[in-house]
Amino acid sequence: MSAIRERDGEFFGSEHQQPQYWDRLASWLDGRGHVFAPDPPPRQFAGGFGNLNFLIRMDGAACVLRRPPLGPLPPGANDMAREYRVLSGLCRAFRLAPKAHVFCSDPAVLGAPFFIMEYRPGLVVRDVLPPVLAGKGIALSGMLIDVMADFQRVDPAAVGLDGLGRPGDFLVRAVAGWIKRFHVAARDFYADRPIPAAAAELIGWLEAQPVPEGRTTLLHNDYKLNNIILDPAVPTEPLALLDWDMCTRGDPLFDLATLLSYWAEPADPPEIRDLGQMPSTQGLWMSRREIVDFYARATGIDVSAIHFHRVLTAFKLAVVFLQIYARYRRGTTADPRIAGIGPTADVLFEFAVEVKEGRIFLGSLSTRRYFDSADSRPSKTASSSRSSASGSRHSRVTGTGVTMRRASAGRRI
Repeated sequence: MSAIRERDGEFFGSEHQQPQYWDRLASWLDGRGHVFAPDPPPRQFAGGFGNLNFLIRMDGAACVLRRPPLGPLPPGANDMAREYRVLSGLCRAFRLAPKAHVFCSDPAVLGAPFFIMEYRPGLVVRDVLPPVLAGKGIALSGMLIDVMADFQRVDPAAVGLDGLGRPGDFLVRAVAGWIKRFHVAARDFYADRPIPAAAAELIGWLEAQPVPEGRTTLLHNDYKLNNIILDPAVPTEPLALLDWDMCTRGDPLFDLATLLSYWAEPADPPEIRDLGQMPSTQGLWMSRREIVDFYARATGIDVSAIHFHRVLTAFKLAVVFLQIYARYRRGTTADPRIAGIGPTADVLFEFAVEVKEGRIFLGSLSTRRYFDSADSRPSKTASSSRSSASGSRHSRVTGTGVTMRRASAGRRI
């Protein structure tokens, strides 16, 4: 099993939970008319590598407290004030946005800004497809695009978010920002060796490319399957979309490409299949090519510039893993999953070069089979189970396997 796979269970054991000043939280909430219950004790959710999430009880109800990880933070990331603002408006028009209850900007309480939001219990799918979803990969594929399309249709002005971000130069700043984040994390990660040639090649390509112009919508900025809570009773139905701390406005293809960066296929190199970010190699799912075509049909958005976004988000994913391991090297996280991910970033940079060169990105199977009839198209999650049954009659065809340069020869991640 991959060293970066999720721990068993929904919560960390007490030995790996990051301690918090719960007495200070109780006092702060009391001063604002809320009641914090210390019993049962708060528990830290095990999912994710970034923000820390705790199940707590406030005013007699289960809630979720979110705060940034310990230590220095990458520019623009882990922004609790932004997430609180986004959820406060978005919940009025997008049913999958949890309600935000209270925000604290004072680091004297817990050591960093935090907010408390509605808790929506349900099923979260990470690296392993649970038995209840066996054979539902096509339905989940359609659900992911349906949710993205519904979110991107939200009018920012209608939810008070028309001033969010600076969409005019979003991609220009995204390129510069992720290159800057790379150099910051590289000071720790590559302190005793040169930066990988693949990373340098990607930076040069991104800096030299003209930035495509696209339309502007709201962006989630970390859109993927394990940020969606599913209904255990109807497991292809979404109940919530989480992790809004990087939400902004910009080109909607960036969210699509972010999803694709997590979307492994059976013919991908083993290091990519073993990332443990999404179970898209388990059973029949849409291919990356099919996802792009399905998105274009669902939204009417021109996807001709997807290659630039794909390269940028592949580079971004490698930098994210670099940042995670840099936090571990600094000693600012006790998360035991991170110890084994050191070589992952190098491999991801090499994979991103393959994407840039066009050797990896899209599969070769037409999406027509999902649109031939109303019964076969997974148009909405309520009817997507039919598409799963229909899709199961077809063989899965994906991209050609690629042999990559190895940062650590013979080592499986």
